[in-house]
Amino acid sequence: MEFPKFLLGDNTDYPDAIFIVHTEFPRFIINLENDEVEWLEEFDKEDEKELASEAENLVQAANDFYDRELSRYDD
Repeated sequence: MEFPKFLLGDNTDYPDAIFIVHTEFPRFIINLENDEVEWLEEFDKEDEKELASEAENLVQAANDFYDRELSRYDD
C-alpha cells in the first residue's frame, strides 16, 4: 500500500493538538500545537548531523502541507 508523504491526524484525547505524520524517511510526527517533533527512526551520529540541517525543511514542508489542506476546506 502506498501512503501520501504527509497525513493529517487528530485525537480527542488531545483536543488542541493537530498532528502531521511524515511517512517517508525520516519518518516523524509533528504536533502543530507546540511544534514538538517525535522521530520514528533511530539515528546514528552521522545521521544526526545530516538530520539537523534537513529538519527545518521537513518541518516547514509539514506546515505547508497543513496550510494547503486547510485552504482546500475553505474552497
